[in-house]
Amino acid sequence: MNPMIMDHPLIQHKISLLRDKNTGSKEFRELISEIAMLMCYEATRDLPLKEVEIETPVAMAKTKVISGRKMAFVPILRAGLGMVEGMLALVPAAKVGHIGLYRDPETFEPHEYYCKLPMDIVSREVYVLDPMLATGGSAVDAIQMLKDKGVKHIKFLCVIAAPEGLKALTEAHPDVQVYCANLDEKLNEHKYIVPGLGDAGDRIFGTK
Repeated sequence: MNPMIMDHPLIQHKISLLRDKNTGSKEFRELISEIAMLMCYEATRDLPLKEVEIETPVAMAKTKVISGRKMAFVPILRAGLGMVEGMLALVPAAKVGHIGLYRDPETFEPHEYYCKLPMDIVSREVYVLDPMLATGGSAVDAIQMLKDKGVKHIKFLCVIAAPEGLKALTEAHPDVQVYCANLDEKLNEHKYIVPGLGDAGDRIFGTK
């Protein structure tokens, strides 16, 4: 599937504020959450609907509600946590799982340290969340973990992507629809996205 780059003016404006090194943790968290909410709006566009009959204060009306498929949001720890609140604001009934991966500072390879998912994850439409798609290693591994557990319907949402990470993810999982708010220039020698916005986890949680 071709990645969807979300170039909505509101998203692009908020990304500019995210990039600013002078944006503090409180505002950074709020911006990540707001961008996630706007992305969720677009990523859920293809949810199936069914017709129901509702009694309004005026008359009976035939109208539509979401049909069937339930949702789960799975942030990749820890930066992915910053996107959960915005997603839940639109879909409060969704379940939330967590996948913990860390990147080896020498090899840059991801390693799993935590995985806790809803018991019925296999029957849900799963949205994997991570603000940054750099090398793509964590995203590729997290999605593979879900597939190994039998999950069939997976989407991936990130705020900033590097071309290298986007290529790695789409080649490893061509069946997963990727939603990205901005495609940046490249990775540097430390595997940081350029121009990027720094370490999203540190900026969300104020740890640097």
